[in-house]
Amino acid sequence: MADERARYFRRLRRLRRSARRWSVVGAGFAGAAAVLTPYAGLGLPDAAWAAAAGGSLALAGWRWADLRRFAAVPAPPPQDPAIAAERTRARLIAAVESAPGGRSALAEVRRHRGRFALRGSAAAAGWDRLDRASATLTGLAPRLTGMGGSAVLDAQVAEDSLRDLAHRVSGVEKAVRFAPPETKPGLTEAHRDLSRQLDEGVVAYERLVAAAAAYVAEDGRIGGTHPSVSHLTDASDLLRGVASGLAELRTTTTPAV
Repeated sequence: MADERARYFRRLRRLRRSARRWSVVGAGFAGAAAVLTPYAGLGLPDAAWAAAAGGSLALAGWRWADLRRFAAVPAPPPQDPAIAAERTRARLIAAVESAPGGRSALAEVRRHRGRFALRGSAAAAGWDRLDRASATLTGLAPRLTGMGGSAVLDAQVAEDSLRDLAHRVSGVEKAVRFAPPETKPGLTEAHRDLSRQLDEGVVAYERLVAAAAAYVAEDGRIGGTHPSVSHLTDASDLLRGVASGLAELRTTTTPAV
């Protein structure tokens, strides 16, 4: 969204330019009418000059009135630089996401940024396992139809929760390094508990991905034979029959020597 303050001053400049322009036009028509009318008296051309002058001066008056009325309204306060930067960032992200492949590229950048924040942490290994499992599930997602489709939504919610948990583990781990001695045992215990929850969550996520792969595999094995094999077999039989018929026709129509 555009800055309200900038939009206010743009409109103010437009009104000022419009008022000045119509003032100049009105003064020009009025001067022309004042100079040309005395030479030949009042006629149809002089009425046109006078009408143009009057109309231009009236428009100029309205524009000046609009300018004074709008200038009496206080200008919006200056925008907070942090809010302006956030809005600019949101516009850039929206522009990138609208481009082909932009959404997946942004997701990849976010994953790498999150992984970089966890460097040296005990949560890094769980993050990497979660990344691999998530990439596998993304490849399986288009084939998870029917009852399997809800698993993709559940997995997305679980993945976001596990990534947040990984950052919690890293934050507590960093706090342990400079915490006072009397608080270190409690933080160490909390870090151990969070790490255990992260590991259990990643294992559960990996099991979900394995179940999704089994679903896709079994869904493709229903009927024993893939439909494409049946189509290819039918096409082969048809071509073989046509070839046999052509060979027999050629034999019966060849003249004896």
